[in-house]
Amino acid sequence: QVGGFAWENCGDGKDPVVLRSLSVAPDPISIPGSLRVSAAASSSKTMASPLKAVLVVEKALGDLWIQLPCIDQLGSCTYNDVCTILDNLIPPGTTCPEPLLTYGIPCHCPFKAGSYSLPASDFDLPDVELPAWMTNGNYRVRAAVSSGGQELACVKLAFSLQS
Repeated sequence: QVGGFAWENCGDGKDPVVLRSLSVAPDPISIPGSLRVSAAASSSKTMASPLKAVLVVEKALGDLWIQLPCIDQLGSCTYNDVCTILDNLIPPGTTCPEPLLTYGIPCHCPFKAGSYSLPASDFDLPDVELPAWMTNGNYRVRAAVSSGGQELACVKLAFSLQS
């Protein structure tokens, strides 16, 4: 357990989309298990397709941080259009899953400008067959979202997993 869960915005303060708060429990995150998340974000700009997301995922090995490769869409991957992925997960025209529905948080592009907040909500993390390199340990993730070459959001997370 390095420092437990932490997050920060990594845009230079000019990104239109900013994470205002984020808390996650328990720490370390347990898979399978229940995850309690609360979050707030604000956007000064509508985010529309195509939304590119670039993830860099690192895992601590002793004092070293090793960048994990992109394998089967997990790890340090580039997703060229998050909107399409969302449409495949949740078919357009169907209602957004709870608790997003209750709190008016959209699950499809475009995401309108405004403030979004998710009060403490529980999510079940299923017993997914994670590759061995994605199980117990300390992780750092940098996620950057852009459209047409312009960065919209950038967030860094640090967390621990136990399975």
